[in-house]
Amino acid sequence: MSPEDFEAAVSDALQLIPPKAASAMDNVAIFIEDDYTPQPGEDPDTVLLGLYEGVPLTERDSWWEAGSLPDRITIFRQPILNICSTRQEVIDEVAITVVHEIAHHFGIDDDRLHELGWG
Repeated sequence: MSPEDFEAAVSDALQLIPPKAASAMDNVAIFIEDDYTPQPGEDPDTVLLGLYEGVPLTERDSWWEAGSLPDRITIFRQPILNICSTRQEVIDEVAITVVHEIAHHFGIDDDRLHELGWG
């Protein structure tokens, strides 16, 4: 799947996000990158489908609004393409990944996400 086709699939996947969740997001930007580069000290074989970077809503206070950059959700193209064989599978996996990362924006950790079936 070309980068352009993947971007269109991500756009389609974002339409699957529950409207309540989408409207509750505050100051979040979504990006697409080819692959995740493990950080120093991380297992060099780390594979991520998505990554949330920012300050969860549950941790924000009055200082946060003063010049804070948007939170960032990054979707990693290659790992998703590695596990999907059709465009619909890509759309479904991106939707699941985005919901997972949005949950982090709302302050939900990985353990709770696994309990809820979004791990």
